[in-house]
Amino acid sequence: MITGVDTERRSASRTARERVRAELTREITDVARGQLATEGAGGLSLRAVAREMGMVSSAIYRYFPSRDDLLTALIVDGYNAIGEVAEQADAACPADDYPGRWLAMARAIRDWALAHPHEYALVYGSPVPGYQAPQQTVGPAARAATVYGKIVSEACRAGVLQPPGSWAPPPEGFTADAAALRDSILASVPDEVIAAALAAWAGLFGLLSFELFGQLENVITDRAGFFRHAVATLGGLAGLAG
Repeated sequence: MITGVDTERRSASRTARERVRAELTREITDVARGQLATEGAGGLSLRAVAREMGMVSSAIYRYFPSRDDLLTALIVDGYNAIGEVAEQADAACPADDYPGRWLAMARAIRDWALAHPHEYALVYGSPVPGYQAPQQTVGPAARAATVYGKIVSEACRAGVLQPPGSWAPPPEGFTADAAALRDSILASVPDEVIAAALAAWAGLFGLLSFELFGQLENVITDRAGFFRHAVATLGGLAGLAG
């Protein structure tokens, strides 16, 4: 007969195993991040991670059945980290300071990217040969964009977006894309604003990639100052002037 004590012991045993598994999973991903810095995403190896941890190769496959599973975990972690700093930066600003929220979010993402350049390269750099990102990366990837979409949408509903003269109408082929973005992260925003906002968002990550991948060497000295100026300019493109 199974008693309440037996049930409690089994539950405690499961909890202990779950803690051990979670800790080992964290250690594996930490070691894998170190490999990103030395070998790049394409050189990530489960056997090398196991060797560094002092594990037999077969043991690591209990946690990550393949290299792609480990890559997916790192990508999800990277996207979630970027989304978290974006959310925190936005929440710290006055709700009606839309340009300030945009700038704060952009600066928070830059700070994270500078502190984690190899993880940034994994999610926003060149695709890893042979790797196909699964559906589980989509939600985490959208977190930062959702913050941005909320800023633009709320400013649009408040009637405070300031177009740079006028927004040019996007091409007809953009209509379906705009509708999908309106349904997901840019509620109630017209097509021409969505097109401008998307261009500004792409420009932000272009700036970050230029800086992290060495394209600003011998070009820009005060990179933080230039970044603030460029982000404000991009915000103005989307109507977030200020």
